[in-house]
Amino acid sequence: MNSPIAPKKPEILEAHGHRRIDNYYWMRDRENPDVIQYLKDENAYLKEVMKDTEEFQKDLFDEMKGRIKEDDESVPYFKSGYYWYVRYRQGGEYPIYCRKKDSLENQEEIILDVNELADGKAYFHVAGIAVSSDQKMLAFPVDEVGRRIYTIHFKNLETGEILPEKIEQITGNMAWATDHYTLFYAKQNPDTLRSNQIFRYELGTKPENSELIFEELDEEFTCHVHKSKSQDYLFIHSESTISSEIRYLEAKNPNGKWNLIQSRVPHLEYAVDHYEEHFWIRTNHQAQNFKVVKAPISNPSLEYWEDFIPHRDQVLIEDFDLFESFFVSQERSNGLTRIFIKPWDGSAGHELEFEEETYTAWIGNNPEFKTEILRFGYNSLVSPPSTFEYHMVTRKRTLLKQQEVVGGYQESDYQSAKIWAKAEDGVMIPVSLVYKKSLFKPDGNNPLLLYAYGSYGFSMDAYFSSSRLSLLDRGFVYAIAHIRGGEDLGRNWYEDGKLLKKKNTFLDFIACANHLIKEKYTSPSHLYAMGGSAGGLLMGAVINMSPELFNGAIAAVPFVDVVTTMLDETIPLTTGEFKEWGNPKEKDYYDYMLSYSPYDNVETKSYPNLLVTSGLHDSQVQYWEPTKWVAKLRELKSDQNLLLLHTNMEAGHGGASGRFNALKEIALEYAFLFKLENMIPKKG
Repeated sequence: MNSPIAPKKPEILEAHGHRRIDNYYWMRDRENPDVIQYLKDENAYLKEVMKDTEEFQKDLFDEMKGRIKEDDESVPYFKSGYYWYVRYRQGGEYPIYCRKKDSLENQEEIILDVNELADGKAYFHVAGIAVSSDQKMLAFPVDEVGRRIYTIHFKNLETGEILPEKIEQITGNMAWATDHYTLFYAKQNPDTLRSNQIFRYELGTKPENSELIFEELDEEFTCHVHKSKSQDYLFIHSESTISSEIRYLEAKNPNGKWNLIQSRVPHLEYAVDHYEEHFWIRTNHQAQNFKVVKAPISNPSLEYWEDFIPHRDQVLIEDFDLFESFFVSQERSNGLTRIFIKPWDGSAGHELEFEEETYTAWIGNNPEFKTEILRFGYNSLVSPPSTFEYHMVTRKRTLLKQQEVVGGYQESDYQSAKIWAKAEDGVMIPVSLVYKKSLFKPDGNNPLLLYAYGSYGFSMDAYFSSSRLSLLDRGFVYAIAHIRGGEDLGRNWYEDGKLLKKKNTFLDFIACANHLIKEKYTSPSHLYAMGGSAGGLLMGAVINMSPELFNGAIAAVPFVDVVTTMLDETIPLTTGEFKEWGNPKEKDYYDYMLSYSPYDNVETKSYPNLLVTSGLHDSQVQYWEPTKWVAKLRELKSDQNLLLLHTNMEAGHGGASGRFNALKEIALEYAFLFKLENMIPKKG
């Protein structure tokens, strides 16, 4: 596999009078035996090249698995008369959903043991559970392939029987009405997988008789259904990258008429919850960083919106929660999340204080209105994930649980920090990093893994990983580049890294790499890059633009064939992403995409060592994108560096299912890095 594969008939692709020749277009046909054989051959080649790491991979897997408390359980929360929690048993790959009525001292009821359902299955994923309001019926969606196409099953919680009725080919999104037997669910287009329909199903009837109650006809929009915290209203939320439209219905009247809150307007986004006589709305209406407004249920459209938390230029409102006596907002300022508590009575609000230089905090699961207790989560690069309760009146903070790192973990052994790199246009880019104090030397010789995502406004927060300790404890520095394309520094941070400004994302990453080298955290011979999905696009772009900066890169399920994919509206995700990447049917966007698309810009030159991962059943990034990219790199690259492709033949975009199986993929990635650093232990 170290040499180019035998050529086949090329495909000529033409747009705007421009012709591209794609020698590997044939790889799109998953029914072609030659394609499957090619993927198997690539896997075999990887196995041969990495053969000297197999024992080490097993050791890494055992080491990472050994840090995980196997018989673990989540912190219970109270809702609808029950305490709900998820636990894992010793050796179990999958969750066990449980509840206890009225008191934690009462007998446990196992409502779903996913281990039993997944027995003998190569892949198995339950997308969550939904229990009817009378607490007697459980609905749970299952994907057995990894393509995010689910089947809803029903379980009678009084008898334990799983009913014969099942609803197939759906998205996994669903919500019960409050009549105990009506379920609303979302269905996708079978080809593009765009979630475009909402159905109503009455338990006891034939699933094929479900009634279509809403269809999203705009191909740039998707839709889903959810319920208000109050449980009084159901919402159908239609959204594109830049616009929202929400319909509402009283949950006790599932056959009633759905009404609009506010019709869609380009660049108007909003999200809704309910409390007493108002809808509470987070929106970007005349507010780039979002604000919170309230609207009377009787007249909820835009002209009746009244500001509650006004827009602030330097503060992004990410989320909010509603309580009987308090309004709680989750905000982002200077790249850090903050939580603010505002009493309804008009008295002064206050902010939760956090001490670390770089961290992540978030509003937790708070299903009850009538409480003065806020549950929130916290972690950092050195602090394991923690669940806290906070009394909003006394301001007392109580740690309910911190993730246990089995075998012991001393936070004081590690150092985290935030530094800033200057981008090409002068903008300062934050970088969060962590290392083990005893192994770090500021001499430029530390191996360093630089990770980033940088798309869709998704902020890449500093977070803890027990698996990452296998890197840190062997001398690696781990860094996260908070590049434009995310919302790490507000909405403008996202706007400056999309569409015709997308190259800022790549240039920011390169600037961060150069800064880490300049400050002697590492050097090009010890610097590694990693990203997945849209972050895989980032990897492809930066190794085309600055291959000399990196000794290696890991591109997980990478979106690399940008132009061809965005021109093909028959495959998943394309139409819904025109406002993220642009529509290449317009020449300006076509030319701009073509200038950075990793597949289209592979050249005859040296590239870093590269590990690429893929999933045959991936619904987000089709398997052929990384496959074609690797084939073209094999054809053109002029170096002898490693080029490896691993395709999971039984999984999709998220990789292997189960909490331990995924560690095998991490062990492969880490072994690749250690191999390049000549850190594989000698056998015997």
